[in-house]
Parts: sequence; structure tokens; C-alpha cells
Amino acid sequence: MAPSRLVPPSAVEPAAAHELRGQVRAFLAEQRAAGAFTPAVDAWLTGWDEDFTAALADQGWLGMTVPTEYGGHGRSFLERFVVTEELLAAGAPVAAHWIADRQIVPSLLKYGTEVQKQRFLPAIVRGECFFGIGMSEPDSGSDLASVRTRARQVDGGWALTGTKVWTSGAHKAHAFIALARTAPVDPADRHAGLSQFIVDLRGPGVDIRPIVSMNGAHHFNEVILDETFVPDDMVFGEIGNGWHQVTSELAFERSGPERLLSTFVLLDACAAEAAAHRIRADADLGRLVARIAGLRQMSAAVAGALQRDEPADVPAAVVKVLGTSTEGDIAEYAHLAAVGTDPGFSEMACAAVDQRPGFTLRGGTNEVLRGVIARGLGIR
Repeated sequence: MAPSRLVPPSAVEPAAAHELRGQVRAFLAEQRAAGAFTPAVDAWLTGWDEDFTAALADQGWLGMTVPTEYGGHGRSFLERFVVTEELLAAGAPVAAHWIADRQIVPSLLKYGTEVQKQRFLPAIVRGECFFGIGMSEPDSGSDLASVRTRARQVDGGWALTGTKVWTSGAHKAHAFIALARTAPVDPADRHAGLSQFIVDLRGPGVDIRPIVSMNGAHHFNEVILDETFVPDDMVFGEIGNGWHQVTSELAFERSGPERLLSTFVLLDACAAEAAAHRIRADADLGRLVARIAGLRQMSAAVAGALQRDEPADVPAAVVKVLGTSTEGDIAEYAHLAAVGTDPGFSEMACAAVDQRPGFTLRGGTNEVLRGVIARGLGIR
């Protein structure tokens, strides 16, 4: 397969961001030449490589938006977006730090106490602290208001009991932020009475069990909390404010370029195969390229809104729905085109098809997100 051409810079990209993009591309070329990684689809979920994460940290490309007083680099969301885009487009193995850098960093900066910021942010910036997400539960689907994990106040903290599922990387992560019910369900407001807690995944009362995919891969986990003690200084945000915090957090999870670039390395390979006349170049390939071009502009716009601390839950949901649908269509197109082609291309296409069912599920199912969009637009 031809070397990846990666994502082209926007015509309105500032000079500093354009220069940064070039630096990231040069770094990735060096890493590939050294055999540090092989491009893969969905590598932000499947590519756990702590050495690669450490190399990114050495470049100053972790915790880019973290203020310098917490060991960060004080850079903009746009600069972080540029780095993220290039890593995804190259199919680089970024799973180890992904959740911590994407989701936990902005949440800590917004809702974390000084103790929590000092403890976790410098370690995340150094590539030494990895997080998971403790939202989804059995039989709850994307209905986070139905969580059954309970948090009971005890001397010096809280005792959590319940089960979380689809927890990416929990078997390797240090902690996750768990959503739990701290007050009985109010039928008039099911979102009330929810709170968040930073849980040590390596502490007592935590049982992590693998969820193995049909292809034999292990990325997801079931996390069982049995009277797991969380000290008062690890309460995240305000007790009872969990729903508001979670919806803010989900904007970062749903709008990022990983919601449209998980299969970009495969789309790039399709273009290379077509250029070499090993597969047919057709209108469907052109449509997929056009969809990605439009979606990345939408994703960049949401990144700008987050930079300005503007509400972005509805635009983020739009990006997620359209982006993950496009990722799946890329997988299907490549799989159909891969028959009799280069083994490397065929293997990548098969891997994309294996991962495809998860594209529209993780981060909230597309069906649920269409409801979020409709309500946000005032459609009943």
C-alpha cells in the first residue's frame, strides 16, 4: 500500500497550526520508518501502545490544552485538533491515552478540585495516567438516566455498588469516572440525583472482567463495583450535578475527529488502490471522500465552540451520527472492493468490517442521538 497522504490542511488553517501539522506528519513518518507502528483502522480504540504514548508526551502532544501550572502546554483546542486529526488519519496506536486526553482533561479543568487537578493532570500530560469511562450499564443501553449503580455515603467518603460495561481499556487503566445514583429516582426528573466519582480501578472492591469480541479481541470490559470505597476528595464535581456534567463531557466524546476518521486510513488505502488500478475508482469512492471533507469541517467547528466554552451537545451529536455512519460505509465499500487485492489492504478492510458494529453504538447509539438532535432543534 502507498504511504498515507493523511488529512489535507484546511484552507483557512492558521500558519502556526499548519506548521504544527507538518511537525506531526514528520514525526509519524519517522515512527513508521522505525517500525514503531503499523497503520490500523479504529486504532484509537484497539491500539494500546504505552511506548507510543510516551513518545507523543515527549513531543508535548499530550495534555496540550492543560495550563502550564498543571504541567501542560497551554495550547488551543485547534492545535490539539490538528494533532489528533493527523494521528487518527495515520492509524496510529493512541488508545492508551485517548480517553484521558480527550475527555478527562477538559472535565477535570472544568469540574475538578485543585487536589484532583494536581494529582491527575501532570501524570496525564506525561503519558503515565490512563483513564476509562464508567457510564454504560447492563440493560441500560444509551439511557444514562436509568443507571442502577448506587453511591452510599459512609465515613470519609462513599461506597459504590453496581456494574459498568463496555468500559474500554479498564483492564489497563488506572481509574475511571463513574456515574452513580446518590438519591432515589424522582419520576418527575429522572436526571436528578446522579453524581460522579473518580474510582481507582486497581483498588479493593473492583472486579474487572473481559468482554471478548467475536474476533477474539479484548478491548472492552465489565467492571463490577462491590462496596468500593471512594474518599470524599475523589467526588467529581458536585453531588447531584452528575447529569449536567456527563452531558458536557459527552460533547468532547461525540464530536472529535475519531467519530469520522476511524477508517480514514482505509479510505486512503482505497484511493491508493484505485490510483494503481487494482480497484475501480467510481462515484461511490468520491462521495465518501466528499463526506469526510464536509464532516471534518463540522468537527472542527465543534472544536471551536468547545474552545469558546459554548454549548455543543447538539452539534456534537450531529457529527457523531453522520461521522460514524460514514465510517461504516467506508468499511463496507473497502470490503467489497478488496476481493483479490493486496493482502494488507484486504486484511485492513476485514478488520474495519469487524469493528463496524461498534461505530454507531459507542458514545451513544445513533438512534438515541437522533432523539437528542430532534429535541435540541425543538422537534416533537
